[in-house]
Amino acid sequence: MADNQQPILQKDDAQHPMAKLNRLHFWLLVALNIVFLLVGQATAVILGRFYYEKGGNSKWMATVVQTAAFPLLFIPYLVISSPQTHSEASNRPSIITVSVVYLVIGVLVAGDNMLYSIGLLYLSASTYSLICATQLVFSAVISYFLNHQKFTALIMNSVVVLSLSASLLAVNEDSDKPPGVTKSKYVIGFLVTLAASAMYALLLSLMQLSFQKVLKKETFSVVLEMQIYTAIVATAVSTVGLFASGEWKTLHGEMGSFTAGKLAYVMTLVWTAIAWQICSVGVVGLVFVVSSLFSNVISTLSLAITPIASVIILHDTLNGVKVIAMLMAIWGFCTYIYQNYVDDLKASKAPSAVDDSPNESRSC
Repeated sequence: MADNQQPILQKDDAQHPMAKLNRLHFWLLVALNIVFLLVGQATAVILGRFYYEKGGNSKWMATVVQTAAFPLLFIPYLVISSPQTHSEASNRPSIITVSVVYLVIGVLVAGDNMLYSIGLLYLSASTYSLICATQLVFSAVISYFLNHQKFTALIMNSVVVLSLSASLLAVNEDSDKPPGVTKSKYVIGFLVTLAASAMYALLLSLMQLSFQKVLKKETFSVVLEMQIYTAIVATAVSTVGLFASGEWKTLHGEMGSFTAGKLAYVMTLVWTAIAWQICSVGVVGLVFVVSSLFSNVISTLSLAITPIASVIILHDTLNGVKVIAMLMAIWGFCTYIYQNYVDDLKASKAPSAVDDSPNESRSC
């Protein structure tokens, strides 16, 4: 990404582990994180909507499960992490600084998850996922100010097309409201999901800024550290909200009235939690390896997956407008990936030019 991006890995940081990877290994790592993000996100959204449709009604429980499976991440963390060298230990920020970073991001994650839970309650899975594409617009603006993001014509095309695809579908969704959702609740769901998308974009940029300016740890385990500790904070905040709101008192009755059965109720929550953690690893991994904008663009690719899955599993409506919106989303995604390919090709053909420009970002 020589011109249009400012990823976390810097060209002048020759000691970074990612700098030792050849192009094939680098893109394999990127691809792995993409799979985690797409599969995890699509599965989590479908299960989240399934929870509401079958009788679940606790917004705080739907929020808790988005981060509650964080203990699963300790397994890969113990495998990936390695002992710190003396140099790494001396360069590591203070515990107080790191704690403040994790605390702030964790609280924001909890608030964002709550907004998404409300949005999914009032919107169909396909509508919800397509409105979430607006996060790319917010990310473009926020990354410009926080991460000094630069854009080419292809990147701007990607942002515009993806935004239009979401807008096109959003204004055509009145006939696709979940059962029992009024017009006013639909509008609330739309606005809340829009706000959640803006906060999500802010979170990605704050993560990237934290990796660059605060944490500065040179192992991939920093990705899992970020996810684990912010998830702990978010889960704690969400659990407090669950008990403070009194919704915990309704959970037993909710399980008993779940139309798919008690076992399905438990398994829905469990697998939703697992899916969100898989998605989060992919999100944070792409932020670390590439950039917040790239991670955000990949998230929008689920627009081509979640609506189709929701039609098959949840029987959502798939009309001509949705098909056009998905095709636009795929086109926007392809233009973004092509821009990355062009930048990578330029960087590989002109290594001396890149080496002489310490402020340019590392080529993938």
